[in-house]
Amino acid sequence: MIRYFQPRCMPESHAPFTQVVIDDTYAHLAGIVAADFPEGQSVLGDANNETLAVMTLIENILGELNLGFSQVVRIDVHLASLDDFDAMDAAYREFFEPGKYPARTTTESPHLFGDSLVEVTCMVRLANSG
Repeated sequence: MIRYFQPRCMPESHAPFTQVVIDDTYAHLAGIVAADFPEGQSVLGDANNETLAVMTLIENILGELNLGFSQVVRIDVHLASLDDFDAMDAAYREFFEPGKYPARTTTESPHLFGDSLVEVTCMVRLANSG
């Protein structure tokens, strides 16, 4: 069964996508940028701080689902410029136990929503799945 979930910690959008789609095994989080939420907009223009804001919001969404970063199996990071890789990576590392990182792809995507520098999407294994 597929469920559609609007996190309380995210503003609702009228765009044609769902913030979180949950199937029998995974929660799939749509891409999140700092421009998506009021607290994140204050850090636009700094890749390290944008990453911290986005990852903190993801942590809050996972909390609403009774999940955590230890259950994240895949993350895709889009950077407006790969020149910001080290700044993003430094902030990203703070959210995982060393040596237990999810699979990750990082790409350059020069036109992110709201002039954001960082966008993160992830796939999370449900706690109750086999």
